[in-house]
Amino acid sequence: MSQVGQRERAAQNRVVALFRNQLGYAYYGDWQDRADNSNIEEGYLRDWLQRQGVDEAMAAKVFSWWLS
Repeated sequence: MSQVGQRERAAQNRVVALFRNQLGYAYYGDWQDRADNSNIEEGYLRDWLQRQGVDEAMAAKVFSWWLS
């Protein structure tokens, strides 16, 4: 890994530590090499939308837009 890549990874590790340790977020790990990796995890987003009070019809519109 280049020096630039090492610095970027170190910065990302600091951000992950901040979110986990100080803000209480769950960390699901580094998924870059995971099969079917996506920028948007539909299941997690759908669950979050439901908790925010978004009805299923609106969520369906979000996902139909995203998949097109």
